Amino acid sequence: MHDNLVRRFFFPSMAVAASLAACTTTRSSTTADHSEHDSLSPSASAAVPQTAALPPDASSARARLSASPRHAEWVMIPAGADSVRAFIVYPERKTNAPVVVVVHEIYGLSPWIRGVADQLAADGFIAIAPDLLTAKNLPNPTDSVPAELATAAIRTLNQDDVHRWISAAANYAMNLPSAVKRYGIVGYCWGGGVSFAHATRSPSLGASVVYYGTSPDSAALPSVKAPVLGLYGGNDARVNSTIPRADSALKALGRTYEPHIYEGAGHGFLRQQGGQNGANLTATQQAWPATIAWFRRYLGA
Repeated sequence: MHDNLVRRFFFPSMAVAASLAACTTTRSSTTADHSEHDSLSPSASAAVPQTAALPPDASSARARLSASPRHAEWVMIPAGADSVRAFIVYPERKTNAPVVVVVHEIYGLSPWIRGVADQLAADGFIAIAPDLLTAKNLPNPTDSVPAELATAAIRTLNQDDVHRWISAAANYAMNLPSAVKRYGIVGYCWGGGVSFAHATRSPSLGASVVYYGTSPDSAALPSVKAPVLGLYGGNDARVNSTIPRADSALKALGRTYEPHIYEGAGHGFLRQQGGQNGANLTATQQAWPATIAWFRRYLGA
């Protein structure tokens, strides 16, 4: 039905590769406050048993994607002057589903982010993850872009372009025959800051979930209309120092902002579930059900 609008891609066979480190972000010349996230080595994270009720960690994402029974595909979506590539996963359900846009880390649209999208589909949502590095023409874009190239490219993105591509992905997904016209957004690390910032730019956004991302500047907060859920590691003072300004401003405005700080967990806890001596897994076990409950509450299911 959408062949006249998008160019479809076959999902590539996945080569075995080491998982990327947890995300970092940077202060871009084109954004007011997407400050740098500290890199976390995957070697610091112990292996943890995986459960179908939670997203995979970085080390198990490829296997989970390969075993998923859900239909997934790559699409190229027109976005005004250019196009954005996206990975979309469909839930197995009888009724139409709301949409959740998944915003990747500074390391790009990795297998782990695609695994998160697959889990959102398992929980009943049409999940679409736009590749915000599409225009950079980096190598291996439908598998895993080299981390150093993705990191450098993210630093050059214009935030107006980023949110235009996100809106294009959301509109594409909401116009699918199996969708309802409601969408939410969730992002991680750099993408967490983007998912909060998107709430200042999109009056039609239904809900935002921020995983360990910085809050927008105070001047932008009055534009937030959608309810925002913030999920943070306790050992992440740099990011957490931006929570009070959002909490104070949004409460004064009568808006919904619900921050949760998981003591002992580190930055990037959902990716590195074996880190921080079990605290990251505990945070994941609490944060993911909260995420799904938030979207079901504000988007429907």
